[in-house]
Amino acid sequence: MVTTLAIASLMAMKVGTPMAGSIYDFTMANIEGKPTSLKKYKGKVLLVVNVASRCGNTPQYEQLEAIYEKYQKQGLVVLGFPANNFGAQEPGSNEEIKTFCTAKYNVKFPMFSKISVKGEDIAPLYKWLLAQSNSTTDIDWNFAKFLVGKDGSTIKRYSSRLKPDNATIVTDLEAALK
Repeated sequence: MVTTLAIASLMAMKVGTPMAGSIYDFTMANIEGKPTSLKKYKGKVLLVVNVASRCGNTPQYEQLEAIYEKYQKQGLVVLGFPANNFGAQEPGSNEEIKTFCTAKYNVKFPMFSKISVKGEDIAPLYKWLLAQSNSTTDIDWNFAKFLVGKDGSTIKRYSSRLKPDNATIVTDLEAALK
């Protein structure tokens, strides 16, 4: 039996590879399981976040949605990628994740199918993000963030401990939107 996680990883490998030139070279399965080319977000500033429903950082969904609503008209898109890599804190199906995010945090930003963000089965998108941020360290926990510029290249990586409304992230985000 092929899982949605496996399908999402295979789709990402098919279109995007760690050698991709920009984030727009990737196609990922959205939360409903439909292939979504990230070219859809070309010219936008992206905040890419690995998310989880049962984590101490889960309340960051509220701040992510607030930032999305505040800056969306200026060209920001938050992209949520559920991952179950840390303490089994995202055990649910895509449907359960979507229901949770919508009901508890009124999430309207794009959510994608569950993927792996570290280890041998790391999604090629996250392999690329890590390479682009010149990072030699793996994603350390849920809610790690990557700021991607309008040109599709990674600007900066932020720790999971740094909340989305932190002044550093907001300042960097506003600069990228200009």
